[in-house]
Amino acid sequence: MDHLLPPCNSSTTPEFGKRLLITGASGALGRALALHHARSGSSLSLWGRNPERLASTAEAVRAAGAEATERRLDLTDCEAAIAALAEEDAKSPFDLVYLVAGIGDVCPPGAMVEPPAQIARVVETNFTAPAAMAAAMAERMARRGHGRIVIVGSAAGHHALPSAASYAASKAGLARFADALRIAMKPRGVSVVLVAPGFIASGPEERPMAIPVRIAARRIAQAAERGKRHYVTPWPFTALRLLDKALPTALRDRLLAAIKP
Repeated sequence: MDHLLPPCNSSTTPEFGKRLLITGASGALGRALALHHARSGSSLSLWGRNPERLASTAEAVRAAGAEATERRLDLTDCEAAIAALAEEDAKSPFDLVYLVAGIGDVCPPGAMVEPPAQIARVVETNFTAPAAMAAAMAERMARRGHGRIVIVGSAAGHHALPSAASYAASKAGLARFADALRIAMKPRGVSVVLVAPGFIASGPEERPMAIPVRIAARRIAQAAERGKRHYVTPWPFTALRLLDKALPTALRDRLLAAIKP
């Protein structure tokens, strides 16, 4: 599937999706993406916070015929994440990177605003670490003349959510960063894709317009293959984004203030 990647200066461009990094692999979406790409001949580096779920994902990937390594790492330690990224890429270069990890903490019950420590942790995990990792990875890929980075944002980044201000803000910042990085890397043969899913059904809880995690993973992987600039799923969240911009400010504010976590 080399034709899916931008042209590069080398005749030895690896097949798309042969060597992958997936952060957040101990979460539902990261696991689903790993299993989507797990096949004979592919090699996946799986990162996550929860060791038991991470080991389970790696075992399932190996059962599907792919190679898998595990790394337990909390992205609040951004310096360690960048060092690990450089170490692994130097040993075996990545051609596809999914930056999936994130936390969705919301305003605690009864609080007027989120605690400062919570805001710092959310921003570090959802914006600072993935943005820094994407930049570090893009630079390494640019030297090779090829590669693809998929940054997982959120449809929440399109809205000012009082109940999840730091989450929405971190995803909004990540979206703007991804677009800027895409523009900078396009002439270098490196593709940067931003995906912004809405609610993903991965457990018993019911949420409006939620899509099964396997379907979300498949759609995101397809968007990555096509090198889409910005992909939102499911489609109603695109309509909500446009509605947010079109509504009178007073009405918009009342609607957003009424949303509860």
